[in-house]
Amino acid sequence: MSFNDANTGLTPAPGGLALAEPTVNVRHRWTASIVLVNVGINAAFFGPIQVLLGQQAMHFSPEEKEGILALVTGAGAAVSLVANPLFGAFSDRTTSRFGRRVPWVFIGALLGTIGLVGLAGAPSVAAMMLLWCLVQLGCNGALAATTAAIPDQVPVRQRGSIGGMASMGTVLGILMGAAIGAVVAGNFSLGFIICAVGLVVGMVPYLFFASDPVLDAKDKAPFTWLNFVSGFWISPRKYPDFAWAWITRFLVNVGNHLVTLYLLFFLTDAVHHEDPAFGVLVLTGIYAILTLITAVIGGRWTDKVGRRKPFVIASSAIIALAALILAFFPTWIGALAGAAVLGIGYGVYLAVDFALLTQVLPSSASRGKDMGVINVANSLPQVIAPIIAWPLVTILGGYVTLYVTAAVIGLLGAVFVVKIKGVD
Repeated sequence: MSFNDANTGLTPAPGGLALAEPTVNVRHRWTASIVLVNVGINAAFFGPIQVLLGQQAMHFSPEEKEGILALVTGAGAAVSLVANPLFGAFSDRTTSRFGRRVPWVFIGALLGTIGLVGLAGAPSVAAMMLLWCLVQLGCNGALAATTAAIPDQVPVRQRGSIGGMASMGTVLGILMGAAIGAVVAGNFSLGFIICAVGLVVGMVPYLFFASDPVLDAKDKAPFTWLNFVSGFWISPRKYPDFAWAWITRFLVNVGNHLVTLYLLFFLTDAVHHEDPAFGVLVLTGIYAILTLITAVIGGRWTDKVGRRKPFVIASSAIIALAALILAFFPTWIGALAGAAVLGIGYGVYLAVDFALLTQVLPSSASRGKDMGVINVANSLPQVIAPIIAWPLVTILGGYVTLYVTAAVIGLLGAVFVVKIKGVD
């Protein structure tokens, strides 16, 4: 029986079908399911992060809103640091008849939904923090599984394009989250419920169209706790390209989170916008439209020319420029310009850097765990950014200092891309 067809997109290999290198382009419906699950997961992330958690923090204490938001988002991000690689490692070893990734997408989305519904009625800051941690646990678990599915099933020649489409789902989720925050008009409880519904709706098509190859039990390495735990350390000496790719993604994401974390408060306190929640929606809409366009164009372009690093370097520099615009032009016009520039840079970055990352993974047997480790470079900045941002805004110069710092950190990420040798 041949599996080299459009249903699986895989060619059997000595290590088994689930461990094979994909050779056939994936179907449009599979791509659509990846887009939709990313929409759901990112709406569940960014609706709360951009607006709802900030509104809930102001509900509990207007005077201490910055500290509450930093505490809650930092704790949730700390959970995600563990959830992403852990769920990825679990999925690598899963021999379910539904495949390696699908069961963990379902479990993660279920946990995330429970957490979001709970946040709608959280009675205290402590409850708010714990429930947001549950959302991060579940959604990062689902994200780890879906992220690993791309190198599982997409050939290298198509990964820029599929990375662009997955990024489109990410951006649509961010936009959907901002829209929810604006539409509920301060009713954050309703907003959390809508985010939960979006998460469920986005997950369902993936469960039906994943075509997730099944891991044969004989292809699974024997389990020991020592090997399992030690596997999360990926030696920079042995895999230097993986290490540099991780560092560059971490730095760019720190810079990006510094820009977006206090956007609601920036519009309130620096720009003095009359409707900050609506302002977040407008800025996110501009950012989203340009990100969608440049992610698709950048992904296809990088596949066509067969190069990744020049795109990543240029897009990282453009992201840094957006932070500088916000720093020195704290007006509504400046915010609009910053959002546009950020969208242009971040769209290309999301698509192309993802494709680059899939090409430096150490092993096909541990794609889930390795992509989970990579995803820590997305999650750890959520822990680091509040720690950096809070004193910069409240003590060390305000939003100018914050956004200049974001630009410098992002530019360092662009510089370190040149250290990657195995990818052009």
